[in-house]
Amino acid sequence: MKLTAREKSELFGEGIVTIILLLLLNLSIYVLLDQLIESNPGLANGIFQIKMSLAFGPNHIQFWSWGWVFLTVMLILDVFIIYWRLLRRYRQMQLQHVIFELHYIADGHLDHRIPFRLQGDMQRVISSINVLVDSSLRAMEEERKIERSKDDLVTNVSHDIRTPLTSIIGYLGLIEEKQYRSEEDILKYTHTAFVKAKQMKLLVEDLFEYTKVRQTSTPLKLSQIDLGQLLEQLAISFELEAKKKNVVIQTGKIESKLLMDADAEKLVRVFNNLITNALKYGADAKTICIDAKKVSEKEIVVSISNDGKAIPKKSLAQLFDRFYRVESSRSKETGGSGLGLAIVLSIIELHHGYVYAESDDKLTSFIMHFPVNQEIELRREKIEEKN
Repeated sequence: MKLTAREKSELFGEGIVTIILLLLLNLSIYVLLDQLIESNPGLANGIFQIKMSLAFGPNHIQFWSWGWVFLTVMLILDVFIIYWRLLRRYRQMQLQHVIFELHYIADGHLDHRIPFRLQGDMQRVISSINVLVDSSLRAMEEERKIERSKDDLVTNVSHDIRTPLTSIIGYLGLIEEKQYRSEEDILKYTHTAFVKAKQMKLLVEDLFEYTKVRQTSTPLKLSQIDLGQLLEQLAISFELEAKKKNVVIQTGKIESKLLMDADAEKLVRVFNNLITNALKYGADAKTICIDAKKVSEKEIVVSISNDGKAIPKKSLAQLFDRFYRVESSRSKETGGSGLGLAIVLSIIELHHGYVYAESDDKLTSFIMHFPVNQEIELRREKIEEKN
């Protein structure tokens, strides 16, 4: 830390004042001691005897006088006092600089950090302050993000519920006001209202499921499952739907006996969502591949891929955001509730795993990593909470 010219002047002035005061104090003590010795012959004689009996070195060097001994001792003490006094004042100046920087940050300059480095405990204080400001800034940004997310949630839910609800009210209103020409019109209106009501039900169910799995306290009904067998059964259950879309589901790369701890019901929801998405949004896809293998004693990797149209790179990072859709509109004809992949992410995180997407012109893959043993992960999580 560099001192200002004013601070250097203050430090120099304080040093001069301290030296003058110490010189006056030393002189006063010397005069008092000298008068005391002169007025006391016994004391003077004792000092003389001590002087004659003390000799140093091979040449038997003796003290010149008690005054030189006194001055030497006082000089050493003076140097120590001056050093301590100036160091104390210098640290006070450092503290004033730190306080000034803190007030500057507190005035709203949250991008500012204390720039200088000091020695010892003061540097630890400065480092702690900078870390505290960084963590506070991250917390504020996270809070803003949560607020924006809540606003988006309200906006998107309102939009997705209002659209089918408007249609339901409109068609039922036509029936209520008898604005139909035949029974066929009534059936048409009620069918449309029924379809829209099912869309609303799907959205509400997805929203409820998303809210439930987002809570870290959500309990998992853990049991040991054979993941390979589970995936093969799911593939069979989708064969009919895939055949209608001229898509083949392949499970040739699933290892046998993939035992792991998991909530089977929630994992089924994960794989259902991903396979459904591949069938619905994998434009021009001919094949859906389900692979699963144990990459280590602690981890299993599952991937669900399709050879359809690639997902734009700018969309990959946002795929798992709630209500995000790759298409720009929020049409129910091209998109679902927008919560499917957000639910996938939340359930996988509940299992202490992670998921990401990769996409190019050949293949679009959703890759999931799961720990084999949930008990180990839960113990590790508890240890981290305690620390």
